[in-house]
Amino acid sequence: MEAEVGAFYDKLETRSLDQRAADLATDLPLQITLAQTKASGYGLAMADVDAAAIVDIESLAELPVLRKSELSAAQKAVAPLGGFAARAVSDFDHVFQSPGPIYEPGVRDADWWRMGRGLFAAGIGEGDVVQNCFSYHLTPAGMMFENGCAAVGATVLPAGVGQTELQVQAALACGVTAYVGTPDYLKIILDKADELGVDLSGLTKACVGGGALFQSLRKEYADRGISCLQGYATADLGSIAYESPARDGMIIDERVIVEIVTPGTGNPVAEGEVGEVVVTTLNPDYPLIRFATGDMSAIMSGQSPCGRTNTRIRGWMGRADQTAKIKGMFVRPEQVATLVERHNEVSKVRVVVSRDGEADKMQVMCEVDSRANVNAIEASVRDVLKLRGDVFLQDIGSLPNDGKVIDDRRNYD
Repeated sequence: MEAEVGAFYDKLETRSLDQRAADLATDLPLQITLAQTKASGYGLAMADVDAAAIVDIESLAELPVLRKSELSAAQKAVAPLGGFAARAVSDFDHVFQSPGPIYEPGVRDADWWRMGRGLFAAGIGEGDVVQNCFSYHLTPAGMMFENGCAAVGATVLPAGVGQTELQVQAALACGVTAYVGTPDYLKIILDKADELGVDLSGLTKACVGGGALFQSLRKEYADRGISCLQGYATADLGSIAYESPARDGMIIDERVIVEIVTPGTGNPVAEGEVGEVVVTTLNPDYPLIRFATGDMSAIMSGQSPCGRTNTRIRGWMGRADQTAKIKGMFVRPEQVATLVERHNEVSKVRVVVSRDGEADKMQVMCEVDSRANVNAIEASVRDVLKLRGDVFLQDIGSLPNDGKVIDDRRNYD
């Protein structure tokens, strides 16, 4: 697919690789310095970091990962933002609450969450009336998309969730041309419109998030004349990545840096390997550095056919929290990472949990080179995982590339 004139939100989307590297070498040290000086939550974790030396994604990987559990604990101690914002809470326009609870700040103007870029890629802009079916209650999704719609010049019908018959009536009365919300709720609205005999054929665009967009559902929308693209965002970070009309992976937003790491660690995986999404935002108001999303994805090679030059990811591929309770003991991805670190000859470990009759069974699959000592690895398994398990040595590259370090195969039905 060739790029069209006016097909890009701004010049950032088509920067050369050299320009991207130069910009990152400027932006990253500034953001690290901001976190050190304005966000007390980083405290000792960033005290000895030389900000001037953090100039690329490789040097960024040397910094500690910030996990949601740490952010939540900090917020309980230093309400409501845990010391991770660079502004006082009273300087923000909004404070939202997500499950946990975790509190997130928000600003009304200037496309603060950067949602406009994904909406623009979905063809939404001036002249569109957008039915915003994300929640406006406590959580930020509704305001995030409203903010993005303002950035692209679209009119918003702040519909929220529920009252489907009223949603249909409002869509017709207001001449809605586009939808934002979860992937499946649009179908509920359209099915209700069919039931009521209401023609919503003027609705031709959709930008969805907050759940998986299955290809069968995308096709159903396409059959109705609706072009449906998806975005990937979180309440903490705003937009992380978005689809373009090429529909070939998700393009990383221009104001975040995305790493894919082994779950439970901060260690980057090889390109194409599935792992946990870790994000550094260049938002000066809320400088989250190496924030672990808990989501799984993988970096795609090459660039999008649409002409945007930023790195792409494969989209949401599940959750990274693979903690399992085995024989009454919790086994966590962090422990599996420690097991790998103990043995230079081990490149990858996958703990497989199953049932043997009425008892739990644990197998530890290890990708190893020829120097591996199974007895030494078994001893480490007992020491690190606090359980006995059968160790199996396998060739390097033989374990599945799905990001799993703990594969729980027990049937819970």
